[in-house]
Amino acid sequence: MTTERTEDYLKMLDSIIEKKGYAKVKDVSEIMNLNPSTVTGMFKKLDKEGYINYEKYGAVTLTSRGKEVACRTEEKYDVVKDFLLTFGLDTKTAEEDACKIEHAISPKTLKMLSRLTEFVTKDEDLPQWLNNFKFFYETGVYTRHAPEDKDDPLTHEKKEN
Repeated sequence: MTTERTEDYLKMLDSIIEKKGYAKVKDVSEIMNLNPSTVTGMFKKLDKEGYINYEKYGAVTLTSRGKEVACRTEEKYDVVKDFLLTFGLDTKTAEEDACKIEHAISPKTLKMLSRLTEFVTKDEDLPQWLNNFKFFYETGVYTRHAPEDKDDPLTHEKKEN
């Protein structure tokens, strides 16, 4: 089982390598705002554990094992972020929370969130209940109908806590 730190490094390395074909200590230290010696220490550990190919002062690439972990972590991040965005959370918070949740989510829960997001977004017009939920989230007002019908007194009622 990988640690959060390992997953974060591998995901970061994969992103850098996708852009320029390799990564260097400097790339990661600048992005993660870490001391280069800290990054070097982690690279040595990741190399020893078989996740990366690393030589001092050289370029870093992912091994197939490292690429697999990076892709799996990125997939978890994407599923959680998409779910949170679908239900109306702002992008910044969704990205921050997805980065935390990606490390703890079980495969079963991940599959459920993925399927729920896919189900809800299948139709170009989001289901009315999702729009109603977003309205409730923003206002605290419960509705059974389209939020646009807010002038109808039977449509909206303040949800009692």
